[in-house]
Amino acid sequence: MDYERLKTFIAVAEKKSFSEAAKILFVTQPTISAQIKALEEELGTKLFERTTKKVEMTQSAAILLKYAKKIIHLSDSAHKEILKFEDSMYGDLKIGCSFTIGEYVLPEFLKIFKEDYPLVQMSADITNSNNIVSNIKDQFIDMGLIETPIEDTQIVVEPFMEDELILIAAPGFFPDNEITISAERLKETPLIVREKGSGTRAVVNQYLNQAGISEDDLNIIMELGSTEAIKSAVSSKLGVSIISKSAIKKELQLKLLKAYPIKDISFYRYFYIAFRKDQVLKETTELFIDHLKSITVKNEKGVS
Repeated sequence: MDYERLKTFIAVAEKKSFSEAAKILFVTQPTISAQIKALEEELGTKLFERTTKKVEMTQSAAILLKYAKKIIHLSDSAHKEILKFEDSMYGDLKIGCSFTIGEYVLPEFLKIFKEDYPLVQMSADITNSNNIVSNIKDQFIDMGLIETPIEDTQIVVEPFMEDELILIAAPGFFPDNEITISAERLKETPLIVREKGSGTRAVVNQYLNQAGISEDDLNIIMELGSTEAIKSAVSSKLGVSIISKSAIKKELQLKLLKAYPIKDISFYRYFYIAFRKDQVLKETTELFIDHLKSITVKNEKGVS
């Protein structure tokens, strides 16, 4: 059975739509129909019942789906083994990154990775975690780097890096003798936060709730949709914020912003690697994941 026909069949079976399968495979709908028709003729059976509203698999299709996935898996594994044998460190890699990782963490990793593997062609889409998970499922991207763990049976999620969130303020916003901010002081201080649904905001609320502080207790004056906008607002002394320490390395070095511990409250989370569970990872994807974990371990141990 033809590899491309089986890939097309799996896409239609998973999406239950010829048009959606065409989108994720970057072909026209007539091409999808022709591939399925050819497969049906080859097997001598009908694979899908088509109505005006939906596409349903036949019993024959349900049987084929189980074996088609195995065939594709074996074919991809063979291709991967051949590349390893030839020591071919080239190819493409498409990743999706959530905002904090894509803007402040990924560039450092990309620089090191590209120095070691200059022939790997990379592209990165910076978007929210929901879009990343959807794109992984539809195989628009090979893997994702996200800020919050995702519970999805189709997605494998692995932590790769610990991140700390810290309270930031403009120099002079707090008196010089105020080195640590109390919970009561935090409640009365104008606070700038990320938009609802943000991973950063969710982590902050989780730790504050554990300390007996709800959002209603806080003096939230502004919600902003990007970390850069928050940093600008804080620099202008409009208020304070709690954001990733990874996002303000430059500002701390240049003393444009100051970081403050909050008494008895610490904010920690992990960044995660995400990829499709039933897919053979490409050689470039495995290479990047291994490199990412290696660099992270070195950084945590203080090795440059």
